[in-house]
Amino acid sequence: MTTANHRKYPRIDSRNLLHYTCIDQHQQEVGQGMGRTLNVSVSGIRLETHAPLDTDSVVALTIGLEDDTIQIKGQVVHLEPNSEGRFEAGIEFFDIGQVEQATLQKYIALFESQH
Repeated sequence: MTTANHRKYPRIDSRNLLHYTCIDQHQQEVGQGMGRTLNVSVSGIRLETHAPLDTDSVVALTIGLEDDTIQIKGQVVHLEPNSEGRFEAGIEFFDIGQVEQATLQKYIALFESQH
């Protein structure tokens, strides 16, 4: 049995370091830490962290992509523990500037051309 891919944009498997800050509905910082991306698309990422992210928080991300860093905000849309005792979160971007969007698209295109 095959499963259809319902994603709007393709995701690439990519391991990149990132810093995250969780911000609550009152615009207060409620946590921060380091993690890594597991996969990336122009609309979101799946990331791995040592601590669970609050699904009611906005996540401000600084992601290292090759020689560039981008800053993006997103919403946690799902969270689950993995077999290594870490947590995997799906983040949907909602606040991404044109420069960051172009950098992300360039990175994805470069990755796809090499694989």
